Amino acid sequence: MVVMVAREQVGQPRYPGRFRNAPERSRRIARPLGVVARVRGVDEELLDRIGTRMFARDELGADLAAAMSRPRTDPERVTMAAFHRALAGSDPETTAARSEAELPRRRPDTALGRFFAAVEDTPDWVDLDEVERGGRALRRMGRTLDDVLLTLSLIGGYRFGGPADLLVATGGLTGSTATRRLGETTEWARAVISPGGMRRDGEGWRLTVHVRAMHALVNRRFETNGRWNVGHWGLPVNQSDQAATLGLFSSTGLLGARALGWVVTPAESRAVMHLWRYVGWLMGVDDDWLFTTEREQNHFLHHVLLVQDDVTPAGPALAGALVAGQRHPRHVLGLLRWFLGREALTDLGLPTALPWTVPPTVLRNLVLSGLVARTRAGRRALERRGDAWTREEIGRRFAGARPAVAPLPEQAPTSVARE
Repeated sequence: MVVMVAREQVGQPRYPGRFRNAPERSRRIARPLGVVARVRGVDEELLDRIGTRMFARDELGADLAAAMSRPRTDPERVTMAAFHRALAGSDPETTAARSEAELPRRRPDTALGRFFAAVEDTPDWVDLDEVERGGRALRRMGRTLDDVLLTLSLIGGYRFGGPADLLVATGGLTGSTATRRLGETTEWARAVISPGGMRRDGEGWRLTVHVRAMHALVNRRFETNGRWNVGHWGLPVNQSDQAATLGLFSSTGLLGARALGWVVTPAESRAVMHLWRYVGWLMGVDDDWLFTTEREQNHFLHHVLLVQDDVTPAGPALAGALVAGQRHPRHVLGLLRWFLGREALTDLGLPTALPWTVPPTVLRNLVLSGLVARTRAGRRALERRGDAWTREEIGRRFAGARPAVAPLPEQAPTSVARE
């Protein structure tokens, strides 16, 4: 259920100001995806839901964030230590913390108890074997997947105002932090697709729940600190942007891999979509936006593109920082030209470059995915190859430091508990 709390409390209009703020540009950008998704017309009801849910938050996460912001003397306050003990509660390597961590989860009257009771109540539709198959399919892609997520998914998203502006406001992807923040995202994705990663005691499961809590804390901070224009942008972390981001990892990742010559079988497509559907559920995305097929996801993303705002100064700042931090920036610029076109490079303040690395990449990927991957031994070899590439990239992006996702932001306790 979606609750329009922010709009009702502050008297905002039905949609934020960014909604459909650059219609001609948005239609032009959305057109290719509409062809891929075989969109036969604009669903105005879906556009309305996307617009209104820019004012909708993850209420379970918001409840936890509010409890973590209570005064230090408040018995209902949830500390960082308590959250991390609960998060590690089923890890056999942390048995000393396990009994202490289980106590708050047995109390449904606490924010921590409600949160973990919900995320541990795995839906019946989740097939963990299918999740594993999805992870293996993505690991086989190796560098191709990394290239797609960096260019088409991440930098491609910087063409629009909103989420990019929040990243700049949090200091997340500009200047010296750009490569490390990219490494944090890569480390999270690696954990999600690793063997056993999305089981309750898996690293991917724990990091995904950690990221959900982090989003809730960031949302609460920027809703209340006066630095975010809710009337124009919607909530800092909202349901529409969350669902769109999920699609950038699922169907957009597959679409980009195909554009680089990677053969994706129907079974692999189903498994990858199932994996990200579970990740989205765990992240608090609304159930009706957890899609089972690429076509459904792409249909949704086409409509998301139709309502986007124009590029803001945040986009070029983020894109420039990421490209500058790459080992082979001309390769990245060529991929951006291949995926997004010359107009996008201009919008993002990036130099144009010919996609000269694409033809050999396509040829290599056709051989790897169309021939090598036909045998079990070949698939296992591709998974090892992909894992090795990912480890190397993560090591480079962390510059020798221990890989980790961003820590939870410390919340300044309020003098009066917020309900």
